[in-house]
Amino acid sequence: MARAEKVQAVQEIAERFKGSSAALLTEYRGLSVTEIAELRTALRDTQADYKVLKNTLARIAAKEVGLDELAGMLEGPTAVAFVHGDAVEAARALDDAAKKFPVLVIKGGVLDGKIVNAEQAQQLAKLEPREVQLASIVMMINTPLQQTANVFSALLRDLGSMLAQVVAQKESEPPAPETTPTAETTPTAETIESSEVGPAPEAQASEAASETEPDRAEVTDGGDPSEAESDPGDDQSEPAEK
Repeated sequence: MARAEKVQAVQEIAERFKGSSAALLTEYRGLSVTEIAELRTALRDTQADYKVLKNTLARIAAKEVGLDELAGMLEGPTAVAFVHGDAVEAARALDDAAKKFPVLVIKGGVLDGKIVNAEQAQQLAKLEPREVQLASIVMMINTPLQQTANVFSALLRDLGSMLAQVVAQKESEPPAPETTPTAETTPTAETIESSEVGPAPEAQASEAASETEPDRAEVTDGGDPSEAESDPGDDQSEPAEK
């Protein structure tokens, strides 16, 4: 391969590393062309491209994008699955292929810019797909909110039931007796007339009696009137001596 071709190949590999959400490295030694084609089809369904790389060029490209630790995995016949979709689905496709073709070896790779070893790459295949994980996260977030909504709904139902019972109880009770307002003591026409007429006859008699008392006292002080009138009579009844 000419130098210019090598430079171009390194740039292409570097761009693949940078443009992928994950890159899973495999050793395909012993796989037939037909088996590799079948594996590529399975990975393509998960939005992943399966490329056979030269280790020397792949090491240079990995260093250019800051993935120096991948150099230790770039040994033997190497093919890389560059993932553009869900890394879990791509890892599961590789794991299924490794079970079907035991000669296929998953060596590790890079996930979201972090290096993963062979064991971690295999564990990735056992995870739920991204959509399922997101659904689980959404469910965990929504569960407390749904519980809170259920509590408020139950409280509102209980409150409505209580109000209905109170209304029914009020409607079943007999009406309360009407109470007449207490009349205020305001002066009536009779009261006013009685006050203008004056004191009662008994009071007038007592007043007249009290007025005559001084006259009697004056007569007593001046002497007995009967005695005063009888004096001239006494003088007339006695005959004169001759």
